[in-house]
Amino acid sequence: MLGWAIAFLVIALVAALLGFGGIAGASAGIAKILFVIFLILFVVAMVARAVRGKPPL
Repeated sequence: MLGWAIAFLVIALVAALLGFGGIAGASAGIAKILFVIFLILFVVAMVARAVRGKPPL
């Protein structure tokens, strides 16, 4: 998930450098959404791991 977010961020940066504002904005929006989903899943996984008795990373 984090890899996809980084990929869309790179696409957004390249599109912005080349002057494609619409594509850059859409790619940046997708990257933000994927990053938030990644953070939520990461926190849920850490809480689940702690509940099972294993220490967090």
